[in-house]
Amino acid sequence: MASPSQPSQANADDTDSLGPEERINPTWTEPMARAASRPLGGPVGVHAAVGRQWFWTPLRVVLLFAVVTLALAWFQKSPCVQQYVDDNGVVQLDWRGSKQFTAMCYSDTVPLYTAERLDKPDTFPYKTSWVDDEGKPTAHVRYMEYPVLTGMFQLLNARMAQGWTAIAASGWLPNPMTVIVYFNITALWLALAWLVTAYAVAQLARRRPYDAVLVAVSPLVVVHAFTNFDTLATAFATAGMLAWARKKPVLAGVLLGLGGAAKLYPLFLLGPLLLLCWRAGKLRAGWTTLGATLATWAVVNAPIAWLYPNGWREFFRLNTERGVDPDSIYNVIAQWTGWPGFDPGLAHGQAPEVLNTVSAVLFLVCCAAVGFVALSAPRRPRFAQLAFLVVAAFLLTNKVWSPQYSLWLVPLAVLALPRWKLLLGWMVVDALVWVPRMFFYLGVDNKGLPIDWFLGAVVARDVAVLVLCGLILREIYRPGLDKVRQAGDDDPCGGFIDGAPDRFVLRFGRSRRPAEVEQPA
Repeated sequence: MASPSQPSQANADDTDSLGPEERINPTWTEPMARAASRPLGGPVGVHAAVGRQWFWTPLRVVLLFAVVTLALAWFQKSPCVQQYVDDNGVVQLDWRGSKQFTAMCYSDTVPLYTAERLDKPDTFPYKTSWVDDEGKPTAHVRYMEYPVLTGMFQLLNARMAQGWTAIAASGWLPNPMTVIVYFNITALWLALAWLVTAYAVAQLARRRPYDAVLVAVSPLVVVHAFTNFDTLATAFATAGMLAWARKKPVLAGVLLGLGGAAKLYPLFLLGPLLLLCWRAGKLRAGWTTLGATLATWAVVNAPIAWLYPNGWREFFRLNTERGVDPDSIYNVIAQWTGWPGFDPGLAHGQAPEVLNTVSAVLFLVCCAAVGFVALSAPRRPRFAQLAFLVVAAFLLTNKVWSPQYSLWLVPLAVLALPRWKLLLGWMVVDALVWVPRMFFYLGVDNKGLPIDWFLGAVVARDVAVLVLCGLILREIYRPGLDKVRQAGDDDPCGGFIDGAPDRFVLRFGRSRRPAEVEQPA
């Protein structure tokens, strides 16, 4: 059997192959787990027979928790997928009395079914166009507004829902409104994507597989798993990290490229990966993953970009032209100070160029700072630590922070900073932003909340994320405080760089040669 400090390759590839003595028992190390275990008999005893249960492996326990949480997430959205018969005998979706806000069950999936013309039998995303604000000075042509993979995902679910409705009309199946079927089919795939995310985190955690319970039971999952389509991106991103950890750079690139074709953020993981490969002298593997990522992204996007260039550009056009999001720090400053913003008086359709520039520059400055951290830390940072810092920097500096974007941080936070109380505290704060957001949209005249409640929640969320960033930086520069390394691992997500000696380290503006670099313990 391998020494606890020298895991075998099999152990690195499969957490369930670890012996009980090689895994960290959370009832010994986490006060929350210890307290939760009391109704079941308390923490595991020193002489307990652990590892003899043939079915309930750590991974299966994590997936069970995830299934229960996803069921709660569906029930949280269920008030918005009910129907009623109006006075004219027509079946309608029951959003009467702004129910989507009062029940806090709003999901983009429901209105997008008709807004993106997915209810039309001849619709094809990026080819089909329509005119918004027709007959008004602000009239303009619109197309599908999502990246290619997400757009085709919506089309597939719409066709499946319409097929269900056609079969149900013959009496073989329940026959609700097609949009309700569409939501349920979409929710099924999104739930499976989050199960993939939880699976990948449990595998990546290696000696700490039960940390993935935080991914499984996160309050953010209850609120936002079905708010939009972001669990697709988290599945591809974490699966790509798992492929990298198992030293499969091409597969890692393919998965990250697919994630980038669904949402932008999986591509941000490439920067930390290349920096760590540079420091470890493993750039060949890093370039392989980068090449596979770009090739995959191009293969997915090229046909649509070639056939329907205007539709393909819609995602980029909208992100360029849109103003500050209500959840962004720029909006908080503007609302509380009366500041008119970087681009006052813009005409309809005119891009806020100064805001875009400021946001991009701030993000690049943060990335440069993360790069300095990656090359100057006394011990090479872990992949998940840098990945969290980069994604958090993007969200904090970007002009848009849609509430479901917080799901991007959940798997990275669990892998980077596995401190249960702290992470659950942040997740609760972040999830609760949804409450004043919904009642702010309801409007004060309709018994909603003033905007200050919502803005205060946004600030609390941003502060919580900044605290996580600060603690991660502290553990990077004081690796003895890192719980993952205390368990005996170097970098479970590291793949080729896990346990590798440093080849390049930056020290106060000068590089140290390999012979000078202090090797990891």
